[in-house]
Amino acid sequence: MTLQTAQAPPKTTLRELNRQMIVILDFGSQYSELIARRIRETQVYSEVLSYRTSAEKLRLLNPQGIILSGGPNSVYDANAPQCDPEIWQLGIPILGVCYGMQLMVQQLGGEVTRDQRGEYGKALLSINDPTDLLTNVEDRTTMWMSHADSCIKLPSGFEILAHTSNTPGAAIAHHAKKLYGVQFHPEVVHSIGGLALIRNFVYHICECQPTWTTEAFVEEAIREIRAKVGDKRVLLALSGGVDSSTLAFLLHKAIGDQLTCMFIDQGFMRKYEPENLVQLFQEKFHIRVEYVLARDRFLKQIEGVTDPEVKRKRIGHEFIKVFEEESKRLGPFDYLAQGTLYPDVIESADTNLDPQTGERVAVKIKSHHNVGGLPKDLRFKLVEPLRKLFKDEVRKLGRSIGLPEEIVQRHPFPGPGLAIRIIGEVTAERLKILRNADYVVRDEIKKWGMYHDFWQAFAVLLPTIRTVGVMGDQRTYAHPIVLRLISSEDGMTADWSRVPYDLLEAISNRIVNEVKGVNRVAYDITSKPPGTIEWE
Repeated sequence: MTLQTAQAPPKTTLRELNRQMIVILDFGSQYSELIARRIRETQVYSEVLSYRTSAEKLRLLNPQGIILSGGPNSVYDANAPQCDPEIWQLGIPILGVCYGMQLMVQQLGGEVTRDQRGEYGKALLSINDPTDLLTNVEDRTTMWMSHADSCIKLPSGFEILAHTSNTPGAAIAHHAKKLYGVQFHPEVVHSIGGLALIRNFVYHICECQPTWTTEAFVEEAIREIRAKVGDKRVLLALSGGVDSSTLAFLLHKAIGDQLTCMFIDQGFMRKYEPENLVQLFQEKFHIRVEYVLARDRFLKQIEGVTDPEVKRKRIGHEFIKVFEEESKRLGPFDYLAQGTLYPDVIESADTNLDPQTGERVAVKIKSHHNVGGLPKDLRFKLVEPLRKLFKDEVRKLGRSIGLPEEIVQRHPFPGPGLAIRIIGEVTAERLKILRNADYVVRDEIKKWGMYHDFWQAFAVLLPTIRTVGVMGDQRTYAHPIVLRLISSEDGMTADWSRVPYDLLEAISNRIVNEVKGVNRVAYDITSKPPGTIEWE
């Protein structure tokens, strides 16, 4: 869902939207989720399903089109993943991408073999047939290749639509049956004409309408929440991030005071965030927030701990204990609201069914800690209104229902917070140092009007290291701060940001002058991979 607003019919429901659906069958490609996002950018709903999905199930879903993703295997491998061959008889338009194209060719009687050269990276696409799938795709445009196999014999009725210098059949089609294949990846940003090709498949070949929009989603989501919850009470673990905040606004819009938000202050938040969060939700928007001050408990749990994984686990376990105690005190509650997003649904099989009702129940809390294991006697039913959405869609949804821009555009923040940005043991004094340094980073990039230029921008404290410095003719021996300013689209990969030297200088000067205990600032220029965004 691109969550644009202009083209939505006023009474479109999710059930109607789902009839206008493109299904992606996933063969293990790292880009399957990206294909789904590209489809939604056309304002058409998409879902990622396993390649094992039967033709009968697809017939019942009745999608407008099917896309077969790429994958790491070769179709002629002994255990290569295969789709149900009956899908070719469904009469539904199908687009095979890379491995998906090769599988189409093989199952329909063509031949695939190992290419002597292979083809990786950018390639110029020469178009033989500029109609249908390749309408408005420029000849000699750049497409992204990643294959070692090639289709050397096409099935009966297929023809070549385009080629590259190394791949004679870079795009193929059986026009009468509306079966198409491309050897490249149109979904990646490196494929210049990729989005035009996807639009051709969605709009012209599958005849979808652009109905996956904000208004339609909000209208039906509110109806579904009300129908499911009735007059029961709902509990939400609020973190202040965009997911839980958007969910809080949506639920409050649907059920009002039946919603209770619980904010557990573990002491690892950024400067002023707990106070601002409670004030914003309770005083400005009149959403009930139960503030739980638990800083001492959490700090005690990680006293003396230096291993980052032990830190995370202890913080997570303590969060569960506090959550359990407070939910019993505030309860009873019938429903637990979780900010589960569609990538979580795709990537996780961690669901459980209530043996009596058949509904999903909470065996995992997706709060700002992303930790597992609610106690088994805490069996809430789940409310997950955002589980159809990607992160960028949640931001657009939040903005459309009145979520303040400061939260909509908030940088991602790890569940354990500042505790994992302190390398080594976490103490109250070290938290104070890092909190103040982090505040300077955020304050400066906002002053420069660059806050939205970064995926994340933060400080890391190296408390086990001391460096020599000079301040006012006096020798100092204090800690270094490392700046981490990252550019990314989705956090899966990231690059260090090429920021103005004057900005780095301003941040450094303020930190060493304003933050007691710091006398040196360094800048991390490591990309992901090989590094990670966080240091721990």
